[in-house]
Amino acid sequence: MDIFLQQLINGLTIGSLYALVALGYTMVYGVMKLINFAHGDLVAFSAYVGLTIFSQLFGASATNFINIIIIFLLTAIIVAFIGVLLERLAYRPLRTAPRLSAVVSALGAALVIQNGIMLIWGPNMQIFPADLLPSTSWNFGGVIISFTQLVILVLSALLMAALFLFINKTKMGTAIRATAIDQDAAKLMGINVNRVIMLIFIIGSMLGAIGGLFIGLYYRALTFDMGWLYGLNAFIAAIIGGIGNIPGAMLGGLMLGLFNALIAGYISTEWAETFTFILLIVILIVRPTGILGEKTAEKV
Repeated sequence: MDIFLQQLINGLTIGSLYALVALGYTMVYGVMKLINFAHGDLVAFSAYVGLTIFSQLFGASATNFINIIIIFLLTAIIVAFIGVLLERLAYRPLRTAPRLSAVVSALGAALVIQNGIMLIWGPNMQIFPADLLPSTSWNFGGVIISFTQLVILVLSALLMAALFLFINKTKMGTAIRATAIDQDAAKLMGINVNRVIMLIFIIGSMLGAIGGLFIGLYYRALTFDMGWLYGLNAFIAAIIGGIGNIPGAMLGGLMLGLFNALIAGYISTEWAETFTFILLIVILIVRPTGILGEKTAEKV
């Protein structure tokens, strides 16, 4: 039971990371019907940016709560700017082009970001500082929860709840949902579609940036090509939950994290990715639209 509960905590932690990244995929797809394959590399880029900000601004000083907030805010702002730039240069010119053109552009953007990381920070592994957050941990009957895990779980839950409320309870959230249903009709109703799309890239990039920092804090080892692995898992999580569905991305991320943790704990870490794809195939066979499915309106 101790092993199960420990893997449950580990799985929820990993699942929260997947969910934050998956939200970026599902928001862009929900509005633009585009898989932003560059999103995973933006997540990797954010981890490197956060590491650089820490080392350049606070490396020689004691880490405190204010410094951590500054690191997160600066990283989120920088990555959001890159996300908007990505939309303006790689996606907006191809908005009316065949969908395959946008997919190729997304793959090209992913390669540009990945190789940019390698050119700026080098191909060698970078180690995220261990003293950014306190090393405190709590032992509950053999189940260990670290301070880092607690921060990831609590902050991820707050961010996902805030995003859900923003999409469903605000005027701008209504504009996003209307644009996702029909962009032409949204334009006729006076909605600035370009502004809505820019906003989803800002929000998705910021959530991905926070997810990237959490990945650095939790795993500590950074490689220039890690965006592919985390992006792929987050993309799978979005598909499992229902691509284009925000609660589905959250649910899919948590489910995938729990599934991977249990497979790693009871079978083998080497087989975790294999079982991930088996899970994906089974869910697509049983429910092709994902667990929650994509909410779409039928045009008449």
